[in-house]
Amino acid sequence: MPAITIIGAQWGDEGKGKATDLLGEHVDYVVKFNGGNNAGHTVVIGKEKYALHLLPSGILTPGVTPVIGNGVVVDLAVLFEELTALEERGVDVSKLKLSASAHVIADYNRQLDKVTERFLGSRKIGTTGRGIGPTYADKVNRIGIRVQDLFDESILRGKVEGALELKNQLLSKVYNRRGFTVEAIVDDLLSYADRIAPMVCDTGLLLHQALDRDETVLLEGGQATLLDVDHGTYPFVTSSNATSGGACTGSGIPPTRIDRVVGIVKAYTTRVGEGPFPTELFDESGAYLAQNGHEFGTTTGRPRRCGWYDAVIARYAARVNGVTDFVLTKLDVLGGLDEIPVCVAYDVDGVRHDEMPVNQSDFHHAKPIYETLPGWKEDISGARSFSDLPANAQAYVKFVEEISGAPMSVIGVGPARDETVIINSLT
Repeated sequence: MPAITIIGAQWGDEGKGKATDLLGEHVDYVVKFNGGNNAGHTVVIGKEKYALHLLPSGILTPGVTPVIGNGVVVDLAVLFEELTALEERGVDVSKLKLSASAHVIADYNRQLDKVTERFLGSRKIGTTGRGIGPTYADKVNRIGIRVQDLFDESILRGKVEGALELKNQLLSKVYNRRGFTVEAIVDDLLSYADRIAPMVCDTGLLLHQALDRDETVLLEGGQATLLDVDHGTYPFVTSSNATSGGACTGSGIPPTRIDRVVGIVKAYTTRVGEGPFPTELFDESGAYLAQNGHEFGTTTGRPRRCGWYDAVIARYAARVNGVTDFVLTKLDVLGGLDEIPVCVAYDVDGVRHDEMPVNQSDFHHAKPIYETLPGWKEDISGARSFSDLPANAQAYVKFVEEISGAPMSVIGVGPARDETVIINSLT
């Protein structure tokens, strides 16, 4: 069986957790391949709501093996906090697998993340301060700590000593902060070794063997396309590859094993943190979307910036990721509006752009060109087929499908797992 990749097609918070959970009933492995605990998924099952930050959403589905891949950076304290919280609610977490090659977030990474962001002042990126970026920087600089290092104290100690030679200088002389001792960092990391040992393995081999057995592997992206460090709105991006290409490098699965890429888009657009956002709303319409959509970050609690659907970035995401199917979430949030604008192109200094501008400056100055569709007043949360939707809701879905670059195969009409309209099966 081939693998399936799920990615966010906007700036994150599109509802990937619900889509992953929906597909989880039909797959054998769910893999988190990038990011860390800097983003979260909210999954609603019946009357139960689960907020996941580091763990793959598949951990909530019985029979599924959840996997944290080599492309993830792992805060071990957060990992065990989440596992304990789920166990206390009766969730079986015993099948979790963790890549031996995943990198570990150390205390000094978190501290550097926070003080660097403060130091930038008005030029801040909008980082969550959880040490994600500095840990990826260590990885690229080849001074990172990997999960497997926790099982060899001499290797671990040598890596920590090397890292702190520079980092303590930065903390004390540039940021006027107290440095860390090698003993404190080593002791903290070693305290997790026995607990993680049963879950650590060669996850790339594990997934390769699963695919050879005709089992289905679902690759779950964190963050989203416009936050990808290469293809996003740089520098206001995350520190990893959140696009479908990152699914390969972050899991060890080659691209030839993936034949379906599912892009998740909201029926409108949101963004957390700094950076350009062409369709952002500052009026009562933006407040309406924020209130109806409960737009606050799962991990950070930060209010999300809200705007109308942007077909330009949807087309971009479809192209960059090779999207085969879109899942359109939160269509219900638009209910009650008389009219619903959709951004179909940008105006940049009087020039129309149907695709993403080539440079960041043009994107920053882009003004949305809208086409306006009639809204609907009906409650659509009970819809289970496309024909159940009001005519204007159907027209809205068809319109955004035509201009987004891939078919809308699933529509979310409410937060719960079963509040979904399936047009084309994703499995």
